[in-house]
Order: sequence, then C-alpha cells, then structure tokens
Amino acid sequence: MTAKTRFRRLASATLLGLLATAAAFSSPNAAPYPERNVTMIVPFPAGGASDITARNVAARLTDSLGKTVVIDNRAGANGSLGATLLKQAAPDGYTILVGSIGVFAINPALFPDLKYDPLKDFDLLTVAVRTPNVLVAHPGFPANTVAELVDYLKKNPDKVSFASSGTGSSDHLTAALFMQKTGTVGVHVPYKGGGPAIGDLIGGHANVSFQNLGAIANHVRGGKLKALAVTADKRNAALPNVPTMAEAGVKDVEVYSWQAAAAPKGLPADIRARLEKDTIAGLKSPEMTAKFNDIGFDVVANSSKDFEAFLKAEIARWKTVIEVGKIKPE
Repeated sequence: MTAKTRFRRLASATLLGLLATAAAFSSPNAAPYPERNVTMIVPFPAGGASDITARNVAARLTDSLGKTVVIDNRAGANGSLGATLLKQAAPDGYTILVGSIGVFAINPALFPDLKYDPLKDFDLLTVAVRTPNVLVAHPGFPANTVAELVDYLKKNPDKVSFASSGTGSSDHLTAALFMQKTGTVGVHVPYKGGGPAIGDLIGGHANVSFQNLGAIANHVRGGKLKALAVTADKRNAALPNVPTMAEAGVKDVEVYSWQAAAAPKGLPADIRARLEKDTIAGLKSPEMTAKFNDIGFDVVANSSKDFEAFLKAEIARWKTVIEVGKIKPE
C-alpha cells in the first residue's frame, strides 16, 4: 500500500468519524436543553412579591423553553433556606430561583453564618422588577409630612413605632436608613410579613411604616393610610401627589425593593445564555410589562453583568446600614 493510499484511507476514516459524531449530536438521543421540567425556587411563602414575580416569569419561561417551570416555595430565615437549596442544586439549568433584595443583598450582612454567598455561589441572570417603598402612617398619626415626622421623632424619641414585614426586610432597613439620615430614633416592630404589618397600621396599632408601593397604593387612595413620601428617584404615577423623599427634604434614602433571578454557579455557557435571554425577553414583553405596572412594579430586566455590578453596590450599602444600626437577626 502506497503512502498516498494510506493517507486517503486515514482521511476517509477521520471524515466518517466526524460525520458520525455530528449525527449523534443531532439525533433524538441527544436532546437539547431542556428535556424535562424546570424547578423555580421561591424562598418565601405563596402570595408575596417574590412569589408573584416568580409565577409571572415562570409562565413566560414555560412558553419559551417548551417545558413546565414548576414553582417550589421554600420559605425560611428571610429567604436563606431556599437560597441555600439553590447553591446545593446541580448547575444544569433545571433549578433556578427568584428572590428578593433580602436574599441577594441583605442576608450576607445580616447573618454571620450564612451558608451561601450570592456572588460566589450563584450564576446571576437578571434583576426582574423593582418597586419603591412608601412612607405611610395611620390617618390619625399627628405628622402629615416628612418634616413633621422628623420633628415629632426628635421630640418623642423611642415612642413612634415603625412596623415592618420582618427583621432584615427592605422596609425594616429603609426605616433604619431613614433614622440614620435624619438623626432620629423609633421603635422597630417586626411582623411575619407585610400583610400583618399593614393590617396593624390600618388598625392604629402601629404608627408608621415603609411598605412596597403596590401593597399600599389602594389603602392610600381609600383613605385607610396616608402617604408622606416615596423612596424613588421621581414621583410615581400611582401616587402622583406624594413627594419623593429628596423632595421632602431627606437625601440619600432612595430605595427600591427588587426581585431577581439566579441559578447555581457553573451553568454551561449555552444554558446560562438561553435562560438569561429568555427571562429578559419575557419580562420585556408588552403583556408582562403591563401586568407588573398594574401591581406597582417597574420592569428592570438588566443583563447578568449589570446585575453583578448592581448587587455589589447593594451589598455594600446595606452592610453599612446594618453595621451602623447594629441590626441583628431574630
């Protein structure tokens, strides 16, 4: 056999091998992602902001992925239980999480023995939505403006109750930030969720609170609560007559409660790119945007790179608030 013949046979064998490999990848036996249902962990009970966001995102992903995205509510420890489960899950695209600012940015400073690090243990996908908090008070409370509240707090230290949905929640830390910026002191009263906190505020058992816009807008319109300021960078169309905190004379209390999506660290690049792309596309759809706007949320849908930079800044910000306020988990 000549050298030329041997070369031709070797080339033919190599080509046949490459064709066989390509056929294997394109055959039904090598199914593309996803080939089964996807689990979406929600680290809070059903009915809250994270759950509402997750169910809307899951519906759109179900359509785009062609497989059902199943919600799994795993509440506990300000969302850290569900987040730890995400860290422990296989990085294969079949487990993702939608959680709050508390899960991603507050828990790292609040819990010294936290079992996950959102920057090291998660593949960040996108910040889905955000909503400002609103400083609201019982209608009978004597202060009708932020300036009047600050004055009242200074004259009555440790007598004004600030209701929150729980220690470490965005409404709790917004109140802590507000008191740090104004040099005032109040009494933090944590509840097991925003609903009970708002209920006691309406009933007159608590004085003031920073609550998500969507949760209190109707109560303000109905006269059950009065709004003193919104923690956004501009006034909100849902409550156009309510000033921003900066307009009311208190700077650097611009706060948004937000919900974001992430997966376990180490996703294959193609799966990560698809989950990021499909999640963002779903959030930006006119139908989804309108649905979130109706309940008081603005769609963010930023890139994973922008999410990472934003998260680093948020972690640093709330770490300072927690340290200055000497806030400890319950």
